[in-house]
Amino acid sequence: MPTQQKGLSLTRQLTQIQPFTGLVLWQDSPHRSTDAISLEYSYLGYNQLIKGKDKYDWSALEKLLDSIAHRKHQAIIRLYDTYVGKPTTVPGYIKSLPDYKETKGRSEGKHTSFPDWSHPEWQRCTLAFFEKLAARYDSDPRLAFLQVGFGLWAEYHLYDGPFALGKTFPTKAFQTRFLRHQNALWKTTPWMLSIDAADDESTPFAAEKSLLALNFGLFDDSFLCKSHSTENAKNWRFFGEERWRSSPRGGELSYYTDSDQKEALAPSGPHGTRFETLTRRFHLSFMIANDQPEHQPMTRFREASQALGYRFHVEKLLVTPAGLEITVRNPGIAPLYYDAYFAVGSTRSSTSLKGLCAGETRLCRVPGVVEAKTLQIACDALVPGQKIEFSAAL
Repeated sequence: MPTQQKGLSLTRQLTQIQPFTGLVLWQDSPHRSTDAISLEYSYLGYNQLIKGKDKYDWSALEKLLDSIAHRKHQAIIRLYDTYVGKPTTVPGYIKSLPDYKETKGRSEGKHTSFPDWSHPEWQRCTLAFFEKLAARYDSDPRLAFLQVGFGLWAEYHLYDGPFALGKTFPTKAFQTRFLRHQNALWKTTPWMLSIDAADDESTPFAAEKSLLALNFGLFDDSFLCKSHSTENAKNWRFFGEERWRSSPRGGELSYYTDSDQKEALAPSGPHGTRFETLTRRFHLSFMIANDQPEHQPMTRFREASQALGYRFHVEKLLVTPAGLEITVRNPGIAPLYYDAYFAVGSTRSSTSLKGLCAGETRLCRVPGVVEAKTLQIACDALVPGQKIEFSAAL
């Protein structure tokens, strides 16, 4: 064992998109097998999993998670009940109850069904379902992020359709219960809400400030739209400028206009702001960009994907009497939201890389180790074939 500190040489490069980060394709995309992504996205209706009162069939979710993991990717899943032009995903046993009454209306010009949030069994069923879901899938490496919410596409709005608080949209009291419920259930897997939950007319956040202390992340479903600096940015600010330090942020490129998609990754974006500039401003970890392979070469797709989330760069390596001492910096734009540790063989640092924010450094020690050739980052939240890399030029 050395009796004094000794610097070590090491050269490493990042060669792939880091887990939990990057541009995201839908799980049914023809481009989904690319190594330019680490995440795949899918909606999931409640009735795909709930088959009766307190009866669940997880096969649809299992098949989905397994297929994504087989491609060495992880899933972002969004549970929804309302979708433009479709029936609700309220379980059939509830729809068959005589006092359950859905609302039919038009949204974006299409015949759409809206759930009956006044019904106590639909409320109870929703809460009970998430208890079972979290008990089974919290800490499952196949599931990277869970998105929840109400209204159209679970994006926390009914901007077009028969909005009725307590009927087609849950009451603020039930929303409060639902949000606290989620916060208690998910200990490892990050859960996320749309930034549209900032709306004080339909949601409880403005009146119940304590809800802002819950550990939810945020997603923006119209990123880079023309009105982003006035509308979307206001909602981001409502939830706190520093929330990204402890809870993830993501989104989806805007579909408001054809140019929003066609020019999303262009040098100046669709409306004068480059993609990398705006994602850095909001410290985003991922962005759903399913149409981009049709508009941009994969070289540009990969470049944009690499600009999101965390990166780890080792600035100093020392052998000390206690072992290997590593000074690591995050030159990325967001932290890692899962525990990960420097390790040599089975010996890990006691200090996690979770929460190392953009531009910050952290000291990690791997005890009893005197070499760095096999230094790696160990993380129990990865699927087979994934790894967290780091760069070094020492």
